[in-house]
Amino acid sequence: MTVYVAVDFHAREQTVSYCDLADGEIHRRKLRHQHDDVRAFYQQFTGEVIVAFEASGYSAWFEQMLAELGHTVWLGNPAEIRRKAPRRQKNDRRDADLMLDLLLKGDFPKVHGFSEESRTVLRQLRYRHKLVKVRTIAKNSLHAIGINAGLPLKRRLLTEPGIAQLQALSLSPVLTQQRDEWLQLIALMNQRIATVEAQLQQRAKDDADIALLQTHPGIGLLTSLALRYTLLPTSRFSSTRQVTAYVGLDCMEDQSAERRRMGSISKAGSKLLRFLLNEAGHTAARHDPELKKFYRRLLHRRDKPKAKVAVARKLLVRSFIMLRDQIDYAEFVRRGVAARVAREAHSLP
Repeated sequence: MTVYVAVDFHAREQTVSYCDLADGEIHRRKLRHQHDDVRAFYQQFTGEVIVAFEASGYSAWFEQMLAELGHTVWLGNPAEIRRKAPRRQKNDRRDADLMLDLLLKGDFPKVHGFSEESRTVLRQLRYRHKLVKVRTIAKNSLHAIGINAGLPLKRRLLTEPGIAQLQALSLSPVLTQQRDEWLQLIALMNQRIATVEAQLQQRAKDDADIALLQTHPGIGLLTSLALRYTLLPTSRFSSTRQVTAYVGLDCMEDQSAERRRMGSISKAGSKLLRFLLNEAGHTAARHDPELKKFYRRLLHRRDKPKAKVAVARKLLVRSFIMLRDQIDYAEFVRRGVAARVAREAHSLP
């Protein structure tokens, strides 16, 4: 018989409500991760065991442990679970009971769970992004030291002549120490970033999906990896609207009767993927004729940030279609031209 286990998961503890369909009795338990034997508790369940909890950023160890025990893991949509609550009172026990009730009724709102390979690649991308942030802080600090010493080098700061000029400055002992340590930190970050990028390049080698995505102007190694390991399998999306909503590039709508207002994007998905798409959109808008026209047309109606977001959304939709249909950029453009010709022919009298 199936055993349903609903978990209100937190970083340091969890509240559990579970039911074995063999007897139908509901049990409750509170586990503290540092003091209780969590593995032994879940090891007691045999047969088909389904463990459900809300999607969380700190549950990787818990999901791995459950996989080792052979249990099935269901991740739930927190907003949908809360929407199904019959009462407004909220505590850990009520949340666990609510999820167990949804499990027993077959109404638990599952979300897609990433594979271990996808998690590894996305962690590497986030790690590289953090290294770049640290390097940027160091660069800005060196710029400040140079400007205060009358040496505004701008983009030439980290070139060999720029570093030589920076090191030749007559500075106080404190600023001299800071300058040298910032330079050492930048060198270290460059080394770490190069190592991570080499690992990502090896991961992307011989991957047909990444090769397809990189045929589109503007999409490089980082963006193609983020798209491939975030969107696949594409079969879970029935439309491009679902894709833009999943990544958080859909517009928030406020409509009542004749009043309708479109607000900012929802930002509900991957922050890193939105950033990479926005960066890739800069290059795509320069080299793709259709995106260039689209971007310039929006500049006359909206401000530049909104135009960039719109281009990023277009790039996301294009990438999804290329992955879904397994076509490259040339085939995507050919299909677009054929569709426009067919529409124009149909509109003729």
